[in-house]
Amino acid sequence: MLGPHKRLGEILREWGKITERQLRDGLAKQSKSGRRLGEIFVASGHCQETDISKALALQFDMEYVDLDIGTINPQVMEMMPESMMQEYQIIPLDYTDGRLRVAITDPLDLESVDAIRFRLNMEVDCVLAAREQVQQIISGYTEQAESESVDSMLQEFTSTDIQFEDRGEKGAEDHAESAPIIRLVQLIITEAVRMRASDIHIEPLSSRLRVRYRVDGVCVEREPPPKRLQGAITTRIKLMSGMQIEEKRLPQDGRIRMRLDGEDLDFRVSTLPAYHGESVVLRILRRESINLGLDALGFLPDDNELFQKLIARPNGIFLVTGPTGSGKTTTLYAALNQLNTPDRKIITAEDPVEYHISGINQVQVNEQIELTFQRILRAMLRQAPNIILVGEIRDLETAEMAIQAALTGHLVFSTLHTNDAPSALTRMIDMGVKPFLVASSVQAVMAQRLVRVLCPECKEPDTEINLTTLRGLGVTDEQLNQATFFRPVGCENCHNLGYRGRIGIFEVMVMNAELRELAFKHRPLSEIRQAARALGMRVLLEDGLIKLMKGLTTLDEVLARAHREQVGV
Repeated sequence: MLGPHKRLGEILREWGKITERQLRDGLAKQSKSGRRLGEIFVASGHCQETDISKALALQFDMEYVDLDIGTINPQVMEMMPESMMQEYQIIPLDYTDGRLRVAITDPLDLESVDAIRFRLNMEVDCVLAAREQVQQIISGYTEQAESESVDSMLQEFTSTDIQFEDRGEKGAEDHAESAPIIRLVQLIITEAVRMRASDIHIEPLSSRLRVRYRVDGVCVEREPPPKRLQGAITTRIKLMSGMQIEEKRLPQDGRIRMRLDGEDLDFRVSTLPAYHGESVVLRILRRESINLGLDALGFLPDDNELFQKLIARPNGIFLVTGPTGSGKTTTLYAALNQLNTPDRKIITAEDPVEYHISGINQVQVNEQIELTFQRILRAMLRQAPNIILVGEIRDLETAEMAIQAALTGHLVFSTLHTNDAPSALTRMIDMGVKPFLVASSVQAVMAQRLVRVLCPECKEPDTEINLTTLRGLGVTDEQLNQATFFRPVGCENCHNLGYRGRIGIFEVMVMNAELRELAFKHRPLSEIRQAARALGMRVLLEDGLIKLMKGLTTLDEVLARAHREQVGV
């Protein structure tokens, strides 16, 4: 038992892997960088990954194993979801008498072992393996799994008549933990992520189970699983998201975290009891979406310059309006990311907190303990912030608190559900906010929508576009002569949808003396809109038409998202 008392560097030196000088240099680098000594030796080329792992095994009195893809038992591998293997860097080796033997790469990572023990509900015995070997095994297993599709998996269920009826709570749980259901749910999630879906909808109907992915705002139906799998699929997702599997009469919310294709993903899961069973929705939250620069949102150059100036103001309210799913949160996060510097304190109140941003104090609304927007806002003001984000102004009290914060020297970002930018002023007044407070506190309002972008790989010129309609929308002949219109086709790059990704169309209304006067006098919406347009505000439809003429999207997309009456058509 002498091994555990020796240091890693001493063991490697005794084995002749490093010299005394290399050990001293490594320790010096470790004290400066905080990196692990083994990583330093591997990076410097003094040792191999296997040397470090064997030394760690001796140091911690553990068994060391050499891994090879050919010696891995695929049935045991299926006992653990691929996402769990990737998240914890762990390989299941064999299963005997209720105990799972796994290969790990870090003998000190006891937290991961405890998490696996809890999630799989079984005892776990650990051996040590080299990190590079573990990663190769996981990569090889992933490539093998990629050759299997949802369609082939469903064909297997259809042709084999495997029964997975929901026979009570215990039976459902057993079925949900079976390898085929684990693989099917994992494949559905993987396919949706690779299709760039924002949501996965699993909906029970009278005679079938419908699965749809929302891609670029449009639902795409997939091959439905057999109806008999309904209970097992729902229970599996509940287990993954930490819900109560026995509760089927009330809505539930949960969360899943996994790593897929090298990307960290969060899934916000919701269940809703419906007539034919529980409807399940998984909202896919991609962390890179909050790192979008303002340039990636789709601003035209003049709007981008104006937006930059607006978010740099020291105080006042900046409102972003639009329906659910119009990208309001993404826009505000992009603004906060740019403003997130060490000299500014930023606090947010959100319901819920979807993305976590380093350096920002984010607070989640919790109505059950009366942690409301209003209560959070009151506490925020005692925290001396520079910038405040209120997820949504829903009522008079929240609006008045946001205005109070703006008038006392804070820059406040928030959202409203209105059709266009001028409507935000009348909406706040209709809530009960005094007109003079609206006029004095609001600095700007931006309405936005999302339109799908044509796939650059397969789009082709559209020679049949309705020019009469475009002229009726205010497009001049000179603009038509300079424009090139495209139509969707569909290819492998866009999953035969013809579109790939979305950009925003925007309507930015900056308050000035004239607009403040109209708001103060509580003038009709039409009068406020007319004044804003006279001052140079470009409405949603006009912004969309510019992007249409740049060949980015289609006329159908623009007309589906913007209102014709905004330009008097």
